[in-house]
Amino acid sequence: MAFCASCGSQNPDGSKFCTGCGAKLGAGGTASPGFSGAGGQGYDFEIKDRPVFSILNINLKSGQSIVAEAGAMVTMSSNVSLKTEMKGGIGGALKRGVLGGESLFMNTYTSNGPGNISFAPGYPGDITHIKMKGETWFLQGGAYMCCSPEITIDTKFQGLKGLVSGEGLFFLKADGVGDLFISNYGSIIEKELKGESFKVDTGHLVAFSSGITYNIERVGGWKSTILSGEGLIANVSGNGKVLMQTRCAQALAQWLVPFMGSGGGAGGSGFKIGLG
Repeated sequence: MAFCASCGSQNPDGSKFCTGCGAKLGAGGTASPGFSGAGGQGYDFEIKDRPVFSILNINLKSGQSIVAEAGAMVTMSSNVSLKTEMKGGIGGALKRGVLGGESLFMNTYTSNGPGNISFAPGYPGDITHIKMKGETWFLQGGAYMCCSPEITIDTKFQGLKGLVSGEGLFFLKADGVGDLFISNYGSIIEKELKGESFKVDTGHLVAFSSGITYNIERVGGWKSTILSGEGLIANVSGNGKVLMQTRCAQALAQWLVPFMGSGGGAGGSGFKIGLG
């Protein structure tokens, strides 16, 4: 992805102009730049080791803060302080934790002088930066990693289609102006819809912007739905961006089942993977 130094938007590799603001992308467009304007904290950051073992490094100015999911921090300077709290009170924390699939507690890191901090997801995958300008993004549970303090993280009820899809009844909802960093399993695929529809396996859907809606459908007839291994899919449509992941955690779990040992307890034989 090419990052715009003017607004922070991500653009497909090889782009000459930013799809977000129209600015010309320079020769260094593939590097992750610092952001000093357009609202939020304006972090100076770099995402390294993409796309499978990504790590986010942020250079913090004195007084700058960032809010992160519990357990996401990898390293930090000795002059960075930590405050752990239930954002939005007990009610908001319970909604995020019980309904949204995230931790009840969120950590706010503040630098007391120039410092740095790094974050990484708990699984092999990529990190995506979203420069929010007052719009709303909806995230699957587990996708949120960290953001500017100005961004509000809440939940949104999906209705019964969330239960049917197997992805949960609630999405995480991100609102505000600032920088949002999300993670995914595998590498990220971005698709912008302009009034058309697009189908994606529910386990590969990571996030989408406001203006996008989706319905859960069978992949074909009942025979195909049951026997094809594809099950149900999401038919997304509207105007906005959709982020998808190249790997699915549920598919990995199903692949591992035949290799799991049948014994239980301390005497269990564990994995049984035959290479011959």
